[in-house]
Amino acid sequence: MSKPFLPTTKTSYRDGELFFEQVRLTEIADAVGTPCYVYSAGAFESAYRAYENAFSKISPLICYSVKANSNLSVLSLFAKLGAGFDVVSGGELKRVEKAGGDIKKTVFSGVGKSADEIKLAIEKGILFFNVESPQELEVINEIATGLGAKAPISLRVNPNIDPKTHPYISTGFKKSKFGMNADEAEKTYERAASMKGIEIRGIDAHIGSQIFEISSFTDSLEKLLALVGKLEKKKIKIGRVDMGGGLGVRYDAGDSPPPFEKFAGAVEKLMAGSKLELVIEPGRSLAANAGLLLTRAMYVKRGSEKKFIVVDAAMNDLVRPAFYGSHHEIVPAKMTAGNKTEKTDIVGPVCESGDFFATDRDFPLVDAGELLAVMSAGAYCFTMSSNYNTRARAAEVLVKGGEFRVIRERESFENMLKGETVADFGTDGRE
Repeated sequence: MSKPFLPTTKTSYRDGELFFEQVRLTEIADAVGTPCYVYSAGAFESAYRAYENAFSKISPLICYSVKANSNLSVLSLFAKLGAGFDVVSGGELKRVEKAGGDIKKTVFSGVGKSADEIKLAIEKGILFFNVESPQELEVINEIATGLGAKAPISLRVNPNIDPKTHPYISTGFKKSKFGMNADEAEKTYERAASMKGIEIRGIDAHIGSQIFEISSFTDSLEKLLALVGKLEKKKIKIGRVDMGGGLGVRYDAGDSPPPFEKFAGAVEKLMAGSKLELVIEPGRSLAANAGLLLTRAMYVKRGSEKKFIVVDAAMNDLVRPAFYGSHHEIVPAKMTAGNKTEKTDIVGPVCESGDFFATDRDFPLVDAGELLAVMSAGAYCFTMSSNYNTRARAAEVLVKGGEFRVIRERESFENMLKGETVADFGTDGRE
């Protein structure tokens, strides 16, 4: 077959077999079973260093977005590289702490923070909350005052920017549930400045994910900086500007995300001469192409109009194609001779017609039992997995050089049932 497109970093074919760093993927599948996620420590580090190098002139705080991939080994790796973290739940905050992350470099985002989560974050000493509404600010102030503390905050501004991405991951439109418009934010900052339990530290926006247009980011940043100027005239000091994340990655050969250097250059130009500290929250661009999903063909089925390869992974393992219509490159772990392909649907065993990884894809001829790799599966894949159809969640593996380690065991049936009971209401005399 012709040479396939391999968007996942650190993957290559050697003598017809697919390697991740220095490890043959068939070796991992034989040892761990399938389906399983495999990540590259080297790919995570390369992506992080690329951000550092691109932004070297202004050295922003890089807060890895935990929701992209929250495995403890992944978080520990980023912590050792010096990253901060962006969390959206108390559970994610606890993960960061358990992985050795610096809580003082952690921002807490999300539109629905509970009172318990707010209390936990204040007690742990986070960098700041990205506050979504005036009502949330009042709740944070009340909790902080009760603790005899000051809660560090930034307000999330909705800049009404079209990021030109999937509507489910567009978060900067005026109709979205996220943030406040600039006028409301200005009034809310004035209120925050008078609050006993609040310390104003920054300003924030996050316009979406998988974005290729640099102008979407710079338009948003310009609006934030304009509001900072207005606030300074009212003697409200802003120390940090958090421009969120969202830079896109290559999922298929037609994707053209901007180079980190070009993105950073545009941001640095706007920040020139500013004393504001920049915070960025990359997730997908650090993790997506540091991972893949291994799955094995179970059956090759020919319907009346289509050919199907039924694999042992399913939408409960990787939901992005079903949920977003997302494209993931899929390649065989062993190259075959010749270039013959066939229009094929690659589907899973779940009882849903939407359980697919590819439809009408020109795909090499494979037999039952052959190993396939679903590329670009390092972000928003395992973290969105479920137990639908009472299917166990996949194992996770980390590769480093020529070695690999299981960093999450395959879920057992017993663990799936943990916490469940059969309700017993007693008897009422009836049989």
